[in-house]
Amino acid sequence: MPLLKAFVALLPASTLLISAILLLARGRTVSASLQVAGAASLVVVALCHVFEALNLFPWMGWGLEHSAGHYLDLSSAILGLTLFPVGYMLHVVVGHGRGTSDA
Repeated sequence: MPLLKAFVALLPASTLLISAILLLARGRTVSASLQVAGAASLVVVALCHVFEALNLFPWMGWGLEHSAGHYLDLSSAILGLTLFPVGYMLHVVVGHGRGTSDA
């Protein structure tokens, strides 16, 4: 069951990453770069849970407090939940008036 949950989490994170990469390919902007970094961090979080469920790299101490796996998971989650929304908000605020003409 934990493996299924990890794969279910990996699907939207991967979708976010692909979308962010496509946005970055359209134009190399700071907002697109932040979104790619944030989405990649969320994919790392999901992969941490896949590795934990499959018991891959047991020396990482997946699921144990004060282990390398715990800190990788935690830091990736913090980065992903910070960088992606900041990049998205920048994209909305900076790109809001582009392409439209009121004249």
